[in-house]
Amino acid sequence: MPIYFYVEREKPYGCFSNFSAHGFMLDELYWPTSEHYFQAQKFVGTPFLEKIRQAKQPKEAANLGRDRSLPLRLDWNQVKDGVMYRAVLQKFQTHADIRAILLSTGEELLVENSPIDNYWGCGKDGSGKNRLGQTLMEVRKILQQQSP
Repeated sequence: MPIYFYVEREKPYGCFSNFSAHGFMLDELYWPTSEHYFQAQKFVGTPFLEKIRQAKQPKEAANLGRDRSLPLRLDWNQVKDGVMYRAVLQKFQTHADIRAILLSTGEELLVENSPIDNYWGCGKDGSGKNRLGQTLMEVRKILQQQSP
């Protein structure tokens, strides 16, 4: 039975959202959410990285990161999946409570039920790539191997 998630306020799987307030240290900086980290990585080596990192809310970080008037790094399409994987892995390695929720899903299919995102989510008609769900399942497999 697939597990669908989307909004960070939904219990118990809202913690799978990149907007959930589960901060972590990565690249020697503290990130309030995985959304902050992901969006900021589009601008490594520029002042925009820090502006996004300091955004008050994940929605603000997302809007800044999606601003195409800013100079997006040239290799973004090649590295974005790896960036997401690093952020999600660090988030769930940092927080035991949400790690337990992720591990409790066993082998179930995880689907980001985003009606507006056909890449990270399943999209409006369910035919999207669901890359965030796939990333969570990859991280779950790593965490299952690390569990005693």
